[in-house]
Amino acid sequence: PLKKAPMKDLKMEEESSGVEKLEPGTTFPPTFSVSEIKNKQRRHQMFMKLKQEKRKQKMQLKKKRRKEREALGDKAPPKEVPKTIENQRVFDETTVDPEDEEIAFDEGTDEFSAYFNGLTNPKVLITTSDRPRGRVVKFCEQLATVIPNAHVYYRRGLALKRIIPQCIARDFTYLIVINQDRQTPNGLVLCHLPDGPTAHFKVSSVRLQKELKRRGKAPTEHSPEVILNNFSTRLGHTIGRLFAALFPQNPQFVGRQVATFHNQRDFIFFRFHRYIFKNEKKVGIQELGPRFTLKLRSLQKGTFDSKYGEFEWVLKRHEMDACRRKFQL
Repeated sequence: PLKKAPMKDLKMEEESSGVEKLEPGTTFPPTFSVSEIKNKQRRHQMFMKLKQEKRKQKMQLKKKRRKEREALGDKAPPKEVPKTIENQRVFDETTVDPEDEEIAFDEGTDEFSAYFNGLTNPKVLITTSDRPRGRVVKFCEQLATVIPNAHVYYRRGLALKRIIPQCIARDFTYLIVINQDRQTPNGLVLCHLPDGPTAHFKVSSVRLQKELKRRGKAPTEHSPEVILNNFSTRLGHTIGRLFAALFPQNPQFVGRQVATFHNQRDFIFFRFHRYIFKNEKKVGIQELGPRFTLKLRSLQKGTFDSKYGEFEWVLKRHEMDACRRKFQL
C-alpha cells in the first residue's frame, strides 16, 4: 500500500520545482480584462471585486504616507496639490487687477456708478413670459422674498419694449423676466434700467423652498449680505456688478441672511442662507431657498432690444467650449 507523504516533504518539493504559490488576495492574472467575461452578472461581480481591491490598496498607501509624515514631523515634504480644472485654468488676458487705474475709471463711469456712489436705491420688477403656470409663479414669488423692494407683476401679453419705458417712469432700476418651458423656469433676462446692460441667462437645477431638505424658516424682510465669488475677468466683473446692484448697499446684519453668487467653470450657482451663532466659536447655516444655476448666454448694451441691440458678448459653444480649461467669467 502507498504511504502518504508528509506535508513538509510536499512543501519542499514545491519549492524545489519552482512553482510559486498564489496569494489569497490575487484573483486575476496580470493580463486579465473584465470586459472579456461574457456573463453580465459575473462581469459585474468581478468589476466590483477589482474596484474594492484597488480601494484597499489606495487606503493602505494613504495610511503608509500618513505614518511617514508623522515620523518625519517638520522635515516631511509638502503635500502634493491635486490637479483640477480650476488650478490648471488657461490664463485670460482680460483678468481684472483691482489696482488697475483703467478698471477704476471704468467703474466710476459705467452704468452702475450711480448705485455704487449711493445715488440710487434698487427697485426691481419681476415678471414672466405669457401665461405662467405651476412652478414658474412660485419661483417668481420666492425670488421676490430674496431681493428687497421687488414687485411681481403678470405680463398680460405686453411686449418688453412697452414695459421698459413704464418701468423707467416708475423709478424701477431692474427688470427681471423669467421664461418657461413645460411649466418650469428655463431662462432669465436681467435688464438694468435706464441705460442697460441686459444679460440673458439659461436657468437650470431650480429647487423651490419646499423641495429643500432641512430648510430654515421663511426669509425675513431684512436686506441680505451679498457674496460674489470668482468673477475675475472683465466680463465676469461686469456680471458681478450687475448682480450686486440688485441688493441694497447697506445689509441689515440683524437678519443674518446671505445671498451667494458662486461662479465655477462659467456656471453661476445661487444660494440663499441664514447663519446661526451656536456659541462663541461655532456657526451653523440654514439654506432658505430657492436655489438655481445660471449660465450666461449673452450680454447686450443698453436695454432689451432683440432686433437692433448691440451685443457685447454672445456664447458660441463650439468655439468657446472647445477647451475645458478656458473660462469666460
